[in-house]
Amino acid sequence: MKKVLFIFGTRPEAIKMSPLISRFREDPDRWKVAVCVTAQHREMLDQVLEFFQVDVNYDLDLMTAGQSLTQLTARCLVALEHPLMDFQPDVVFVQGDTTTVLTGALAAYYQHIPVAHIEAGLRSGDRYSPFPEELNRMLAGRLAEYHFAPTPAAVASLAAEGVRDNVWMVGNTVIDALQDALTILEDRGDDMGRHFPFLDASRKLILVTGHRRESFGKPFESICGALADIASAHDDVQIVYPVHLNPNVQEPVRRILAGRDNVHLIEPLDYARLVWLMSRAWLVLTDSGGIQEEAPSLGVPVLVMRDVTERMEGVQAGTAKLVGTDRQVIVREALKLIEEEDAHAAMANAVNPYGDGTTARQVVRIMDEILNP
Repeated sequence: MKKVLFIFGTRPEAIKMSPLISRFREDPDRWKVAVCVTAQHREMLDQVLEFFQVDVNYDLDLMTAGQSLTQLTARCLVALEHPLMDFQPDVVFVQGDTTTVLTGALAAYYQHIPVAHIEAGLRSGDRYSPFPEELNRMLAGRLAEYHFAPTPAAVASLAAEGVRDNVWMVGNTVIDALQDALTILEDRGDDMGRHFPFLDASRKLILVTGHRRESFGKPFESICGALADIASAHDDVQIVYPVHLNPNVQEPVRRILAGRDNVHLIEPLDYARLVWLMSRAWLVLTDSGGIQEEAPSLGVPVLVMRDVTERMEGVQAGTAKLVGTDRQVIVREALKLIEEEDAHAAMANAVNPYGDGTTARQVVRIMDEILNP
């Protein structure tokens, strides 16, 4: 029996790790699995753990109000020493590009424990955007022993940095998670629509998520202005925006968008409600990462409100379009997808480059071949 430790701390990591944890735990005779969370996100993390029924063995509970990246990094690195020494895993899994990923990989390296990096090789080419994620994933890539890349472009990015051994292209576990979530929702038979009594089935639904720190200030005001223009131009659409709790998001969103009949500013959503809402959307406007991968699996076009993205595969495949934070560009591209059925259909029917929902099983098979030859 080999021991596998999963280390993560945020909601996106939990979503993408859950299918892996589930698949490894399907064979308890071959794998002893433990989960360690830093709780870099607390409430949002717990919602995902509950939804996917993930049991946690080590909860470091490290999030405190107002701590800096330096403070969080230092606290994570120190706190991770105990679960690593206590469980003594044969391999540590980290996912993506958060502070938890960087410190988890470094803490494991210090104890000579091999690291497997899920979603390896994503690069925007700008070390400060997204910040600090771009450097986090680059450094994690240097520390990791095993690299599970989602796309050919991610494999190429790793090769360009000299990482060519133990690299596998397997797709992204976010698609596995999405399929698992839809199955769970269907099995539960829960009337998710009751959570959104304001929705009008006769109006096209535009789902918005926006919270990136590099957009705070004038770029974010430009995004909000664009949403206001779209709402004014089309009363046959309804914009639903789960607003991040950060004051840098709340203030401009409330000031510019509050009080509009077809703009619904709601509290942040748990994963289940977000998936349900996304599955009914006509269009997604986002600066998030995972939604760029998830929405195309549901046939929903994505406009990416960032100047650069590490997920250019979606742009190249036609499932997403990079529109930046320029007000006029956002409005123009959104109205095109609202008004032109052919333009919408072209994006909705494009093939999602991020996988088919088999990523987790591929990873388990590969690790089985490595650790249980």
